[in-house]
Amino acid sequence: MTDKFDHIKIGIVSCSDRASMGVYEDKGLPALKEWLSKAIKNPIRFEAKLIPDEQAVISQTLIELVDAGCSLVLTTGGTGPSKRDVTVEATLAVAHKEMPGFGEQMRQISLKFVPTAILSRQTAVIRDQALIINLPGQPKAIAETLGGLRSDNGEALVAGIFAAVPYCIDLIGGPYIETIDSVCQAFRPKSARQPQTPAL
Repeated sequence: MTDKFDHIKIGIVSCSDRASMGVYEDKGLPALKEWLSKAIKNPIRFEAKLIPDEQAVISQTLIELVDAGCSLVLTTGGTGPSKRDVTVEATLAVAHKEMPGFGEQMRQISLKFVPTAILSRQTAVIRDQALIINLPGQPKAIAETLGGLRSDNGEALVAGIFAAVPYCIDLIGGPYIETIDSVCQAFRPKSARQPQTPAL
């Protein structure tokens, strides 16, 4: 059944000085893998990187992942205002286009929980045919910003950012990504939709 879907390569990057040195266990990469595996129908090949909060290292890692064929690259960590938070600067340095709406929506979601969400500098950019998104560092926040917020009975309250990701990747020439609606329902204009494929 998997041959009915485009294969996709996704880069996932955790930016953390202490986790990269083994001081504590990184939780960002497992959280990204878990959510994406549940939300996407396509077969996924993950390219995972655990790196320190060094701007040049982050930028080089993003370039390498895009050059290796990743159509989507998600980073976690390093988006706050502290001196070592340089993920956003590293991302903007390799950008061909900025996509600020992703960051705006992520902050709207986080503001439902904490007023300090306004301190987050999360953003997204396009490099070549890849979409790069800076996500928060905590697993719970990663899931909330990607999938949105739902009521106890499953009703969507606030849209997550991933609903817009597949169509964005369509527009920049990437693979056609299909999502599992119970986790995240991707939005596309009717003219951009391909025939429905069976659910996995």
